[in-house]
Amino acid sequence: MKVYIAGKIRKKSGREFLEEIDKLCKEIGLDTFLPHRDVGLAKNLKDVKRIFEGDIKKGMEDVQLIVAVLDGLHVGAGTAWELGYAYAKKIPAIGIKTDEPVKNALEYLSAILIGSMKIVNSLDELKKELIEIKKSI
Repeated sequence: MKVYIAGKIRKKSGREFLEEIDKLCKEIGLDTFLPHRDVGLAKNLKDVKRIFEGDIKKGMEDVQLIVAVLDGLHVGAGTAWELGYAYAKKIPAIGIKTDEPVKNALEYLSAILIGSMKIVNSLDELKKELIEIKKSI
């Protein structure tokens, strides 16, 4: 099973958390697609086509699950787009929000995001969910 790991990648701390999720996935035997690792970062507008082609056209091509980091005041624009695209392609998603309970985040996450996926609040919970999903396929 291949997992697309989505989240904010502009800051080093965001990338490091995505890499923790990547490590967790690999520990339980899942393949991963990690945009900043597998395609790179956009440094200027010349990179836009390469990023879109790599992240979406190739990166989402054969994924069976998306894990999305939902921390912060707002979900990243790219993450929200990736979640919508995955939903349209019937790719299930799991959100992870570690900075506050989901019940307190309605204003920031929106009912659309909350209603479209299961959301966990820790890496331990994420690991349990991933193990259950892996068992079911």
